[in-house]
Amino acid sequence: MSSSDENTANSTIPPHLDPSTYPRTAHLSSENIHLELTYTPLNPTSLLAQTSSPSAGANVLFLGTTRNTFNDKPVAQLSYTSYAPLALKTLTSIARDAVQKHGLVAVSIAHRLGVVPVGEASIAIAVSAAHRGPAWRAGEEVLEVCKEKLEVWKREEFVGEKAEEGAWRANKDRDREGNFL
Repeated sequence: MSSSDENTANSTIPPHLDPSTYPRTAHLSSENIHLELTYTPLNPTSLLAQTSSPSAGANVLFLGTTRNTFNDKPVAQLSYTSYAPLALKTLTSIARDAVQKHGLVAVSIAHRLGVVPVGEASIAIAVSAAHRGPAWRAGEEVLEVCKEKLEVWKREEFVGEKAEEGAWRANKDRDREGNFL
């Protein structure tokens, strides 16, 4: 495909679905909040570096990864999509609430979009706090609120099925144990 053909093809894609317009980020440096939506593999080391601080005695990192089976069906991959402008606003609200509620030193949330192969991370959350209790609680709460409210949808694709046969799901469709709500 020539570059003019690519430009024509890309011009029909809304900007929020065009991978070339990513990563989309929000860095609220005065609040130590770092947010990212990206089509590239997530970098946990970067998230921890963003939340590390001499005033933090606890740094917690969570990675949500694509597993190889679901309900005894072999998973080929997951695919994520989002409306980035709204998702970044929601992430900002989630992060600010967590900082205020748990007294966090910093929070960093990154969500991957597009295809996420088995074994790779789709979401990474790093938080830091003076003590481990608030850090552990905040990390889990941030994840649960992201799954409940974040405007990100996934398509589960299974081995032996065509991609279009995959099932679209909202993250809030399941509880923390993976059961349908």
